[in-house]
Amino acid sequence: MRPVKREEILDLASYEKSREAIRPSILDAKRRRRVHVGGVLTFLFENTATVRYQVQEMLRAERIQKEPEIAHEIETYNELVGGKGELGCSLLIEITDPEERARKLTQWLALPKHLYVKTEDGEKHRARFDERQNGTDRLSSVQYLRFDVKGRQPIAVGSDLPGLTAETALDGEQREALRQDLASDLS
Repeated sequence: MRPVKREEILDLASYEKSREAIRPSILDAKRRRRVHVGGVLTFLFENTATVRYQVQEMLRAERIQKEPEIAHEIETYNELVGGKGELGCSLLIEITDPEERARKLTQWLALPKHLYVKTEDGEKHRARFDERQNGTDRLSSVQYLRFDVKGRQPIAVGSDLPGLTAETALDGEQREALRQDLASDLS
């Protein structure tokens, strides 16, 4: 997928005027790219439109208007967009109880190495993750991942971490959304 370009980012005033018109389509795009696995993992597959929205929302929330700061936000969020043949995603580890969350984030240090996207041919494509997000003794509850599916159609997302073994088959709408994202590599 193509990264977000600076010229696609609206100034704050223009974004404020357009925000309510933009939000429904982005929220729908996110809904079609959200996959829940094992009751505690939520994968949100990103594309150019969802990343552009994240940049706009960050600029809005932080009232960012200086060019170097805008460039930094674009660069940071563009890391979520997969490269050619890849799918990029945000992973949220959603455990509501603070004590249980702290315990699991310590126990699950190896989790990113056990996450995969399965393609139609049955192959499991392992996540590449940003090691800057994790300490030596605790996992971050938000992870940024990339799956090099080599442009192949995903059919499931899963974890094979001992104690957190689960797989979710993608529904037709999710499969189509990810197929379109991978096809955008070709344009």
